[in-house]
This record gives sequence, structure tokens and C-alpha cells, in this order.
Amino acid sequence: MQTSNQNVASQPQQPQLGLLLFLILGAIGALTPLAIDMYLPAMPTIAKDLGVTAGEVQITLTAYTAGFALGQLLHGPLADSYGRKPVLMIGVVLFGIASVVSATTEGIDALTYVRAAQGFAGAAAAVIIQAVVRDMFDREDFARTMSFVTLVMTVAPLIAPMIGGYLALWFGWRSIFWVLAIFAVLVIAAVVWKIPETLPVENRQPLRFKTTMRNYFRLCRNPVAMGLIFSGAFSFAGMFAFLTAGSFVYIDVYGVRPDLFGYLFGLNIVAMILMTSINGRIVKKVGSHAMLKASLTIQLLAGLGLFAGWYLDLGLWGIVPFVMLFIGTLSTIGSNSMGLLLSGYPNMAGTASSLAGTLRFGTGSVIGAVVAMLPSDSAGPMAIVMAICSILSALLYWTLGKKA
Repeated sequence: MQTSNQNVASQPQQPQLGLLLFLILGAIGALTPLAIDMYLPAMPTIAKDLGVTAGEVQITLTAYTAGFALGQLLHGPLADSYGRKPVLMIGVVLFGIASVVSATTEGIDALTYVRAAQGFAGAAAAVIIQAVVRDMFDREDFARTMSFVTLVMTVAPLIAPMIGGYLALWFGWRSIFWVLAIFAVLVIAAVVWKIPETLPVENRQPLRFKTTMRNYFRLCRNPVAMGLIFSGAFSFAGMFAFLTAGSFVYIDVYGVRPDLFGYLFGLNIVAMILMTSINGRIVKKVGSHAMLKASLTIQLLAGLGLFAGWYLDLGLWGIVPFVMLFIGTLSTIGSNSMGLLLSGYPNMAGTASSLAGTLRFGTGSVIGAVVAMLPSDSAGPMAIVMAICSILSALLYWTLGKKA
């Protein structure tokens, strides 16, 4: 009895769930959404200022997502071996340095390389924040805390293009990266002040890449797992087709002002919040398979409608509603496909999650690069690629993932 009391006393005390801690965790999670979405309205301006094509600027977004995809494979194992806080701190510091270099660069090649490095560094925050919250809180408070962090990560893309549009209009596109650098400094200070090291030394795992790679290959050989992963990945890649080309389509093709682009972009996030709310209310009643089928059907109809809107030349408002529907289904497709995947691998959920994240962003990077190589003087390339992604996403689930 005495030993039991001593063990209880020796356990770290769970931190208080205060608003300040919520905001700091949310700010850590918001780094990558801000880095991706804040400079979207400025992409046409960057192309003109640097004297390059739209495709060359679009590749900088692809470079960020490619770096982010690779970073997810590395930062998780490093954090399990060397602790959460050092890896998180190094990642955010490098993210801030890359923001400063991006703000001062004079050529598109340098900007592309730096954005790839920034994405690699930013992946540390995205991967480690879930581990930190899992270490800090019990099951119920973990769910509560991650719900708030997810909300912040959803709201960040809603306001980021609006902020970026006004910054580009008032102070020039380089100011966007200076704001990202300042935000990184604030996050570093907040982590030093408020976030403790949450992984005790005795609980750290040796860095064994052979075991990790063996688990990755095991997943890759499973057709059901690959069906679920790539169903979510192509759905996600359709959004990256929009992120890559959307600002050029809205601003250059349809004449939307850069400061108003953020509001049209915000409609997509509103649709996503609405779909996420519906999913949260009924998924326990109907099951993940039913919600995934419904979401994939809606996204497929949106992709085909987007193609029709461009082909029939229906103008801006023949495009916007279908983009809203397409992106609105992303969180529902992603959460249910991941839920089905992880339920099949309870003992290697972390590995499955890392592989899914890497393939998701890797697929998005490839699709973004394809869109960047296509002409940017019409909505056609974006609409066609998004329609193809919706078809592939649905086919992969119904032929492979449905067997989960």
C-alpha cells in the first residue's frame, strides 16, 4: 500500500486546462496552416515582382508540402528518442529562420528551396503537438484539448488568406513572411515559458530505423490499408490543386481583388466546419463506413460539377460552390478513413499515422506540381485535376478500402 502511494505521488501532476495553455497549443498547431494559406493571395504578385511564371511560384507551395511530407517521417521517431521539447524547439526555430530568408530572397529558385526547408521544419510542430498533448493529459482531457487545437487549425486557414491579402496589399508580399517569422518567435517564447518536457528520460525509445521501416513496409503491402490511405490522399490532393491554382484562377482569370480572395477562401472552411459538425453528431449512429461513403459521393459530385462549371463557362459562381463542396468534405473523409485505418493497427497507430500523413502530403505535392506545370490562364487545369482526384478517391475506397 505504501509503495502504491509512493508511485502515485511520483507521477507528474496534470497541468491545468487554462485558456492560455489552449492558445499556446493552438498557436503551435497553426504554424503550417498559416505558412501555407497566408501567402496564397500574394502568389500572382510574387510572380510579377520576381519576373517569373505562375507555375514557378506555384512550385514554391509544392516544395513546402514536399518538405512537410518528408519531415513527418523523421520528427516522430526523433521526438520519441530525444524528447518532445528539443525537437519541437529546433523545428520552430528553423521555421522562423526560413521565414526570414523567404522575406529577403531575391530569386524564385532560392524561395523554392527555402520553402522546402521551412516545410520540413514545420512538420515538427504538426507531429509533436499530438504527442505532447497525449503526454500531458488523460484520455478525456486529451480529447477536449485536441478538439480545441483542431478548431484553431481549422480557423487558421479561414483567416490566413484574409490577413495575407491585406498584408500584400498594404505592405507587399514580403511582409507575409516577416509576420510568420514574428509568429514563430512568439511560439518559441511561449513553448519555453509554458510547455514542459513531457516525455521522461526513462520512457524514451532507442532510435531504431530498421524497425520503423519494417512497419512501414508492412503497411504498404496491405491493399486495404493502401486503399484507405490513398482514398484520403487523393481527396486531400484535390484541395492542393485548388491551393496551387486557386488564387490565379480567382484573381487573374475572374478578376477577384487580392484582399477579397480570403473571403471566398473562407467559404471553403465554413463548409468544412459544417460538414465536420454533422459528422461529429451522427458518425456514432451510422458508422465510419457510411459517413465515408456519403462524403466521397458528395466530393465526387462536386468534382464533376466543377468540371461542368468550367466546361460550360459558367463564370466565377459556376466554380465557387463546387470548390466549397469539395473542400467541405475533406475533414470528414480524412477523419473516417484514418479511423478505419488505425482501428486495424492498434499496436502501430503512430507508424500508420505518420505514413498516412507523409503519403497524403506527398500525393498533394505531386498533384500540386502537375497543376503548376499546366497553363494558368483558365480554370480548366484546376477543375480537371480536382475532378480526377475525386474519381480516384472514390474508386480506391470502393475497390480496396471498403473491405476494412
